[in-house]
Amino acid sequence: MIDTLVHFFLDTDIGRVILTFIESLALIGVLLIAVAYMTYAERKVLAAMQLRKGPNVVGPFGLFQPFADAIKMVMKETVIPSGANRVLFIMAPMLTFVLAILAWAVVPVADGWAIADINVGVLYLFAISSLGVYGIIIAGWASNSKYPFLGAMRSAAQMVSYEVSMGFVLVTVMLCVGSLNLTAIVRAQSHIWFCIPLFPMFIIFFISTLAETNRSPFDIPEGESEIVAGFFVEYSSMSFGLFFLAEYANMILMSALTTILFLGGWLAPFGVEPFTWIPGVFWFVGKVALCLFVFLWVRATMPRYRYDQLMRLGWKVFLPFSLLWLVLTAGVLMAFGWLPNA
Repeated sequence: MIDTLVHFFLDTDIGRVILTFIESLALIGVLLIAVAYMTYAERKVLAAMQLRKGPNVVGPFGLFQPFADAIKMVMKETVIPSGANRVLFIMAPMLTFVLAILAWAVVPVADGWAIADINVGVLYLFAISSLGVYGIIIAGWASNSKYPFLGAMRSAAQMVSYEVSMGFVLVTVMLCVGSLNLTAIVRAQSHIWFCIPLFPMFIIFFISTLAETNRSPFDIPEGESEIVAGFFVEYSSMSFGLFFLAEYANMILMSALTTILFLGGWLAPFGVEPFTWIPGVFWFVGKVALCLFVFLWVRATMPRYRYDQLMRLGWKVFLPFSLLWLVLTAGVLMAFGWLPNA
């Protein structure tokens, strides 16, 4: 019976489609729970850094607080402004959330553990992250209000600016590996993680992920002091919740991408191979959690950038430096004959 099921799922087209669907549902379920408890972790970490208690009423240690917030959000009324474009207004948060989930299709959490282990995984991720700005622009325009529109314009300019330097970082990593496959990138770090030889690019990439996800100190598109709440100021109920979920899903995605590109993915430190897939998954989750903690740490300690400072950092510092490091890396690889498949 078991052999028949294995044959059905692995050797037939219908079976592979069903298996992919089941894997997708499992991934979405785990991701939604992770997003829920990411909000809890953020409130707890910020509370500890500000000498407060944080959520501690709903359930033991406040562990049920995310579910209480979700129920409250679902039960609220969705208010659509009278002058808004109703179709686009509703579509924008859905598009943003769907793109945040789609990006996870190529992320390997352990060796062979990816829904689609394609050879152009890096290109796929870059394309999906570039499309994410459309949901924000549509939300700002469809609201028919000046503050959301200003927030959308800020976010679009910010994401485009920092994607350029992120692209150069990705090209540098791909030069060292000779592949766009995310699994191959992790395996190439079996002896040394790329965060050591490519340390400046690691720092640039991580700071760029903060800007790409509109997180502090780059949360200018949501600047309460200037534009109330930015592109989602007119949203309420679950439409606001989808933007919220998308932001935290993108935070986890960027932390996972940082782990894969620079921290050895599921590999243990110092080239020690995990004995089974379980330690590999634990290493991956632990590294992602560490990156997420730094996200929260930065929010608790750094003041918000001015918009001109943000643009100057992206175009006058990160862009030329990442381009210079890309050229230096290519030169060193060529000079010592270290280019993959050369």
